[in-house]
Amino acid sequence: METTKPTTTNRPQTGGFASRKPEGFRPRRSGDRKFAEREKPEFDHKVINVRRVARVVAGGRRFSFSVVVIAGDRKGRVGVGIGKAGDTALAIEKALNKAKKDMIKVPMTENKSIAHEVDAKFQSANVSLRPAKGRGLVAGSSVRVMLNLAGVKDVNAKISSRSKNKLNIARATIIALKSLRSSKK
Repeated sequence: METTKPTTTNRPQTGGFASRKPEGFRPRRSGDRKFAEREKPEFDHKVINVRRVARVVAGGRRFSFSVVVIAGDRKGRVGVGIGKAGDTALAIEKALNKAKKDMIKVPMTENKSIAHEVDAKFQSANVSLRPAKGRGLVAGSSVRVMLNLAGVKDVNAKISSRSKNKLNIARATIIALKSLRSSKK
């Protein structure tokens, strides 16, 4: 009967301090690849609502996705868009393009606030915006996202409706921001 001896190798032990890589160690890469830096997009965006919607056809239901996106440059421009497609990524892209197309310019004061109080209503969503010096952005739901992406700072917002529909709240906010007058006279 033959006995086999365990073979020993000259590899370092695994585990403990022996497995640590020396300082400055980098694994080798094949070739000198130059990576192009990805440029920052002009607009930031946030998806506020994704719904799976269906249409009934002869064979049953066909499902697609409806997406609501708010886009802004944090310098006073903001917009809301809806996109619908069979895939969420495609729907987001469509919604972003629509939001960019329908952007509005928000008139702001020197300290990035709004000049005066304003109320707006869209369907059953009511929104009130008030300037609040030194308080920061006090808002909820899609109003906060919209004002943040517009770059507005010291505002107190109130949603005074039973509606929880984020799209209608966003549209009411757009109407409110459109009705603002410039602080410069």
